Amino acid sequence: MHILQLCPRVPFPPHDGGAIAMYDVAAGLVRAGHRVTLLAINTPKHRQPADALARLGPNLRLVLVDVDTNISASKALKNFLFSRQPYNVERFISPAVGERLLEILRTEKVDIVQMEGTFVAWYAELLGRQHRADFRVPPLVLRAHNVEYTIWQMLAGRETNPLKRVFLGTIARRLEKFERRYLRQFDAVAAITEDDAQRLRALHCPEPVVFIPAGVDLSRVRPDSSVQPKPRTLFMIGSLDWLPNQEGVEWLLREVWPTFHAEFPDVELHLAGRNAPAHLLNRKGENVIMHGFVESAPAFMQQYELMLVPLLSGGGMRVKIVEGMALGKAILSTTLGAEGIVAHNDENLLVRDGAAAWLDALRAWYRGEIDVRGIGAAAARTATNVYDNGRVVQRFIDLYERLLLPAPAGTPAHSPPA
Repeated sequence: MHILQLCPRVPFPPHDGGAIAMYDVAAGLVRAGHRVTLLAINTPKHRQPADALARLGPNLRLVLVDVDTNISASKALKNFLFSRQPYNVERFISPAVGERLLEILRTEKVDIVQMEGTFVAWYAELLGRQHRADFRVPPLVLRAHNVEYTIWQMLAGRETNPLKRVFLGTIARRLEKFERRYLRQFDAVAAITEDDAQRLRALHCPEPVVFIPAGVDLSRVRPDSSVQPKPRTLFMIGSLDWLPNQEGVEWLLREVWPTFHAEFPDVELHLAGRNAPAHLLNRKGENVIMHGFVESAPAFMQQYELMLVPLLSGGGMRVKIVEGMALGKAILSTTLGAEGIVAHNDENLLVRDGAAAWLDALRAWYRGEIDVRGIGAAAARTATNVYDNGRVVQRFIDLYERLLLPAPAGTPAHSPPA
């Protein structure tokens, strides 16, 4: 098969969850003998050269279109006052990307178009308008990394600043309208979690809506037996320019850490992630060590004992949890943070909600009352049995083959938008 994968950024290097999810699917499809054209918006924030994915071999072709997706205060204000599109989607709508997409489909035989997330879902309507054009529109698959509007809804609900709450609420409402309209225009939707699959059905996405988790190339996250974690250490890693991660870190530092640090001042808390805001990056004292961006997440994770995922808002699935599980780490997460993970509380993951419950779990960890080694070993088995990238990619191939079965007589290859 020839799969055209449309991405809102170049998924390289595979450091954060979104990049890992997109990169590993492309790499897995190529390993399975398929051909992938990866059409990517080359953003200023994640700019990459044309040969960024050359390591994946000749069956992967990277096509780049430069788009200025930088956040602009003036453009955001103009959007807020005069547009109905959510600003965080509008930044990824580009005539140049649309033209390149149409050019590939007109000149090449493409079997499946897979769009990676809400931010590129607008292009499904562009293709829907081509149903009478001079080429056949292949089946369109949306890979829903998140149900975006629910994230902003949660953020708005907890925001105490009235102006910021109005702004976040407006984004949430626009995103919901956008997702209700555009996500209906796909031939299939692949949700990263079962919970998101239910949310997508509530948006009246067309069937099939299938659950396909994010996979991880386990060869990239093999534990190094020569590395022993430093005792009495906690850590968190995640992109700190993502608002839910910022919110979670701030909650941890405000509601949990002061009490725990007062009781156990010898414990260190290590925080890592790219693009941390200045108030986090410049934080000092209380045994909180800010690392900023780290080149190797697995190397960072193996240096410390207990992994923390203090997520209060969000959707989709935390790929970093899967990486931590593959490395045999014991992980303390909120229920929301563990969403989409095959987790059995106190067996392969520790799931707690609220500051009091987190403090109790951390006290028990400090006193050695939690079987960190046993939980980590169970987590590693789960990662191997459920999240190995080869298994996940095969589920995509099964979905593609299902969509490519001959349609009943009289059914158009791709229906126009409702």
